[in-house]
Amino acid sequence: MARIISLSSLMALLLCGPAWSDDDDDAPAATTVDTAKPALSIQQQEAVGLTVLHPLRASAGEQIDGYGEVLDPGTLVADVGRLQSTRAAARAANTEAQRLAKLYSAAADASLRSVENAQAAQIEAQTQAQIASSSFALQWGPLGKLSDAQRESLIDALTSGRSVLLRADLPGRVRLGTVPQSAELTMDGTQIPARVLGTLQRSASDSQSVGLLLQSDHAPPGLGTGARVLVSLRGAPNNGVLVPNSALLYGDQGAYVYRRLTTQDKDGKQQYVAVAVKLIQAAGTAWLVQGIDTDDIIVANGAGVLWSLQGLGSFSAEEEDHD
Repeated sequence: MARIISLSSLMALLLCGPAWSDDDDDAPAATTVDTAKPALSIQQQEAVGLTVLHPLRASAGEQIDGYGEVLDPGTLVADVGRLQSTRAAARAANTEAQRLAKLYSAAADASLRSVENAQAAQIEAQTQAQIASSSFALQWGPLGKLSDAQRESLIDALTSGRSVLLRADLPGRVRLGTVPQSAELTMDGTQIPARVLGTLQRSASDSQSVGLLLQSDHAPPGLGTGARVLVSLRGAPNNGVLVPNSALLYGDQGAYVYRRLTTQDKDGKQQYVAVAVKLIQAAGTAWLVQGIDTDDIIVANGAGVLWSLQGLGSFSAEEEDHD
C-alpha cells in the first residue's frame, strides 16, 4: 500500500518532539474515533504536503437503483371493472334485503324465507366486494385511493399510449424509510422522468423486494407491456457537507476525517483529531457527509500521515487506489 511519505522521512520529521499530546481541553463537537491527537509543526505539515479546508455545505437526495417492468393496462381495466361490478352488486343486494325486510315487517307480500335469502345474498355480495377491493389494493396500491373519475382518466391515458405504469423493484430492500420523491427510467442511454405514485403491498415473486408504482407520461413509442428498464429513484434531500475523497479514511467504526483543533500541544505543534462521519452520497471526487460542519477545518490531503502517527489500523481511500 502506498504511503504519502516514507517511514524514515516521517521519523526524521518527528525527532524534534512527541507526536501527540493528551490535552483534552478542546474536545471536538462531533463523535471522535480515538482520544489520541496527532500533532505536526508547520514545517512538518509543509514537508508532507498536508493541506486543510472548510467543507462546503450541500444537499442531495439518496439515490436507489432498481429495475422497472411495464404493467399491462388491460389487467388494470379488468381489475377496475371487477371492483366496480362487485361494489354495484353489493349495493343492489343491500337495497333488496332492506326492501324485503320492510315488507315483511309490515306484513306485506314478503315471506321470512325470502328475507333470509336476500340477507344471505347481501352477505355474499359484500364479501365479493371486499375480496375485489383487497385484491385491487395489493395489485395496484395507490390507485385504490383514486375516485372512479380519476381511474377512468388514467385508463384512458394508458390505453391511448400517452402514459405507462411500471412496477419498480429494488433488489435487496424489503422496506423503505421514506417513499422516494422522483424517478428516472433509463432506456438506450436516455433518461425519462417518471412519477412515484406510492408503494405496492405485494412483493415480487422472484426478488421478494419492496415495490413502487411509477407513472411516466414521456415514454417512447414501442415501450410495451412486460418491457424492463433500469430505474433510479431519488429520495428526499439530505443536508450535509462536501469533503474530498482524499480526506476520508476508514476504520473499524466506519468513515472518519481529521479535524484541526484550535489549540496547540505543549511543543507548539498543531493538533488534529479523528472525527467520525456518516457517508450520505458520492458526488464525483467528493462525498456528502454528516458529522462535521462548515466551521470545522479538516485535512484535505495528508490524512494518511496522521493515520500513520495515530496507528488506527485503517487505510486511506486515496492510498488504496495506488495498491
